[in-house]
Parts: sequence; structure tokens; C-alpha cells
Amino acid sequence: MSTHIGAQPGDIAPTVLLPGDPLRAKWIAETFLDDARCYSEVRGMYGFTGTWNGHPVSVQGSGMGQPSMAIYVNELITDYDVQSIVRVGSCGAVTDAVGVRDIIIASGACTDSSMNRIAFHGIDYAPVADFGLLRGAVEAAEARDGSPFHVGLIFSSDSFYPARPELLGEMVKYGVLGVEMEASALYTLAAKHGRRALAICTVSDHIVTGEETTSHEREQTFGEMVEIALTAALR
Repeated sequence: MSTHIGAQPGDIAPTVLLPGDPLRAKWIAETFLDDARCYSEVRGMYGFTGTWNGHPVSVQGSGMGQPSMAIYVNELITDYDVQSIVRVGSCGAVTDAVGVRDIIIASGACTDSSMNRIAFHGIDYAPVADFGLLRGAVEAAEARDGSPFHVGLIFSSDSFYPARPELLGEMVKYGVLGVEMEASALYTLAAKHGRRALAICTVSDHIVTGEETTSHEREQTFGEMVEIALTAALR
């Protein structure tokens, strides 16, 4: 068993959805999966395995921020041989071109984190999504008559309350659509281990306009991105 997940061998499917919020993981399992069973409650970070359209899939909470998420991704890959990980999270919009409840499919992830700088000796590694998952998510989103979606860069911040928020404006000039706290490390770890990864985020709040959703809405009403993720990962 791994240190932080504690599941038995075979408990976790090769494909995992990765919400940060463990209660969103529980909601996803109860809402979208058949015969879902809980394989972990360690530290209150729920993990479930069930099936979707006959395909085995797991849902694992990962917490906030790249350090927490990296713990779960490392253990999912090295201890449970997970092949595909799709983050289904929330993000903040940083441009008027994106609205609250829009969906961002992150083709790449910028970051202010030092994790990659340490790993690559100061060189700026560019973490990107798996193209197959990215293409599958775009096709799934195009086939739906739902919320607007956008494909592009996301910014993975180490700080929810940044000391220099004005610096994000420079990112917007170069095409960044939203800000969250996990995708960059996810993409880097997937590349390191030769696995597939994608981040799909629903816009929960708008940095420019101040519009925001409630904690209940963030936990239990972002189902469209989950359906896109499942379709892309298990097609």
C-alpha cells in the first residue's frame, strides 16, 4: 500500500479522474459511476473506483496546490500503475474572453512554482497535455450543446492569495486564460513517467469581474467537465 492513498493492489483503475476537492470526488463517484466503492479515506482524501459505460475508472481527491497533488500523482503512477490522469478542477478566469462556468481545456500550463526549476536546474520546462486526451476532450466538448469551452494555456500558481497579483496581467498578454494551482506539476510528472495527463477546469470565479460561484456549486454542479473528461479518457 502507498503512504497517502493506502489502497490495495488492483483497487485503482488505469484511468483516474483527479479533482482537488475530496467531496467533489465523492459526488463524481455517486453521480457518474456505477457500482462505485470507496478504496481510501486516508486523511479524508476520498478515492473511489467504479465503472462508466462499462469501463473501469477511479476518482481520487488530491488536495490544493502542486505539492499535495504531486503526492497523489506520484503514488497513483508508481504504486498503482495508473496510465491516464485527468484533472477535473476549478479555476479563475483572468480575461474577459472567458466567463464564469465556461470550461477551459488546458493545452499547457505556465507556473510560478519552483518545482520544475529545481528539477531542471533553472531551465524553463514547458509542461503540456497529452495530445490524445486533449483532442478527445475537444471533440467531446464540440459534440455537446453546453457551456462555452476554450482551449489554451492555464497558469498554475503556488499562491491562492499572491503577493504580486498584478504580475498575472503579463501572463494574460501571452494567452493565459485562467489560473489554478495544479496542472503544471501534473503535466510534468506524467511526462516523467510516460503517462497521459490532461487538466479540464470549470471557471468558478472571475478575477476581472469579481463574479464567483458558491462552495456548494463548486462541489456539486460542475458535471459537464466530468462528462467531457470521461468521454475523452475512455473513448
